[in-house]
Amino acid sequence: MSTAQETFISHLVELRDRLLRAMLAVLVVFLCLMPWASDVYDLLAQPMMRTLPQGTHMIATGVVTPFFVPVKVTMLAAFVIALPVVLYQAWAFVAPGLYAHERRLGLPLVLGSTILFLLGMAFCYFFVFGTVFKFIAQFAPKSITPAPDIEQYLSFVMTMFLAFGLTFEVPVAVILLVRTGVVSIAKLVDARPYVIVGAFIVAAVITPPDVVSQLLLAVPMCLLYEAGIIIARMISKNRESGADEALERIESK
Repeated sequence: MSTAQETFISHLVELRDRLLRAMLAVLVVFLCLMPWASDVYDLLAQPMMRTLPQGTHMIATGVVTPFFVPVKVTMLAAFVIALPVVLYQAWAFVAPGLYAHERRLGLPLVLGSTILFLLGMAFCYFFVFGTVFKFIAQFAPKSITPAPDIEQYLSFVMTMFLAFGLTFEVPVAVILLVRTGVVSIAKLVDARPYVIVGAFIVAAVITPPDVVSQLLLAVPMCLLYEAGIIIARMISKNRESGADEALERIESK
């Protein structure tokens, strides 16, 4: 067996071990949370329950839905809690193959993107859900009694979590584009009107067909785009000043 094949196999073995450790971390947290699976779902359902009429509950139309939906929610919670371990395993596998400057850039980006994604989910849960559900409840006819299905509610929540989590990744995407030289800061500034229009189009496609939820997604996306430009400009200035200092030291020698 050649050296290249041995190296490839050793990488596959390490990848397998890292995946197993990440999955084990999620599984351990999941098993610890399982006795409180119904409470985990109740916590997720709180924004909706607060807007329902007094005495109204959510419904389950499937035979096994009351069991599987809380299990799915608990698995999601377990993954979020175990996310630091999962990301560490991914970073430990990739980092040895990176250059020093790539490691210096990669680790802050991994940590930053994780924190931003979780902040997007938190913003959605604590602010967006309550605002959107109250807005929808105000337009519900008095002749009906809202009783959302728990499976459809979970699907809606997952879609919104993903949408807002990815929206909060906009600064990371902007910084990467500038740092890798794909686009310049000037081009990003010139593209601002198109980004604003695109943000509202994306919000109209992803969110429910109401103005409130679309604004709550599109406006943060635009603001985060601006934040990404500001941070990218600061990083570029620091790199330029560092390069100037290095050049001065070389010239002084």
